[in-house]
Amino acid sequence: MIVLDYPYVSRFLVDSVLELGQPVLDTPQVRALAGDAPLNYIDEIEFSARLALGGKVYTNSENGLGHVLRCRCNEDLARQIDICKDKALFRETVAGLHPDYQFRRVPFDQLADFDPSALDGPFIVKPTRGFFSLGVHVVDTPADWPAAVKAIEAEHAALNAEYPEAVVSGGEFLVEQTIQGEEYAIDVYYDAGGDPVITNILHHTFLSAADVSDRLYYTSARIIETWLLPFTDYLRDVGRECGFRDFVTHIEVRVTDTGDILPIEANPLRLAGWCVADLTFHAWGFNPYECYFKELRPDWDAILTENQGMATVMVIGDLPSSLDRTAIRSIDYAGFQSMFYNILELRKIDYHQYPVFAFAFASMPEAELDALKPTLTQDFTRFVVME
Repeated sequence: MIVLDYPYVSRFLVDSVLELGQPVLDTPQVRALAGDAPLNYIDEIEFSARLALGGKVYTNSENGLGHVLRCRCNEDLARQIDICKDKALFRETVAGLHPDYQFRRVPFDQLADFDPSALDGPFIVKPTRGFFSLGVHVVDTPADWPAAVKAIEAEHAALNAEYPEAVVSGGEFLVEQTIQGEEYAIDVYYDAGGDPVITNILHHTFLSAADVSDRLYYTSARIIETWLLPFTDYLRDVGRECGFRDFVTHIEVRVTDTGDILPIEANPLRLAGWCVADLTFHAWGFNPYECYFKELRPDWDAILTENQGMATVMVIGDLPSSLDRTAIRSIDYAGFQSMFYNILELRKIDYHQYPVFAFAFASMPEAELDALKPTLTQDFTRFVVME
């Protein structure tokens, strides 16, 4: 079954749902997003009945989790979702895999009184329920803690302005040790036996030491060849600790200089958000949604043989929080596209509603990525025309 919701539904996902014949929960949101597509709509009663019988479910957006959790008709599925959505609970659940990793759960109203010297610095503070790097702060030393708390207090009222409480919540925060290393985002489903099947691995490239944005991700044959087996083994351990079965998730990890794999977070019932999971089709030519629902396993040996040397990138055209988006007159999309070697797809986003004006998917030789990165460190307001 499928739950479609805001902020974004791609044409590729809608077409995939049609081809798979998956039933779709009928809501005002999906009717607005899918337009006149002849989806197989079912009402909430049928959706709940199918869920109770253990039917597979996928939602493109964490906004849709409320529909799944509201009926509580599949307690094991609800348990798996809760482990992922509560970042502190996820840390607690996999703590046995990482006994030396330091973290604390801190309510919002106790942040000012928290002793930052309780953790070895630097560390990260973020909402226990969060998305899209909202409310995330890096704290290098205990002396920086008061400024971080002040910034969080200023953001607190706005945290739920664009996403519901089930997706982003400012009521509780996770304070955790910073993991130094390369970050990867992994699309994976767990089959009925709990075995993980990876459908894509994206390298989340940060553009500076202080960068916590989601601006640049890319995949390549080299990345898959290097990390497919180590990440599969690691995710098998994570799945065992969390009890994942018939479950799809987008898991972010970091790999330290010594080769240790540590988790950042797990995002339930979806692959990469904002339908960035479609990048798998652009990069590798297969449909990740079909893989999940039909329990197909990518033939990576054959796929990678045909895709040597190239990278498929995703760049988010984000806007600074200080920008008055209501005063934007237009976006120079041609200028934004000119940064890329070969645009595969440009998705224009309602920048008045969200702090993003576009997602760009592009193909390029992996060797030329270093030439792209400096252009991404610049403020994207250069593509914005104000009133």
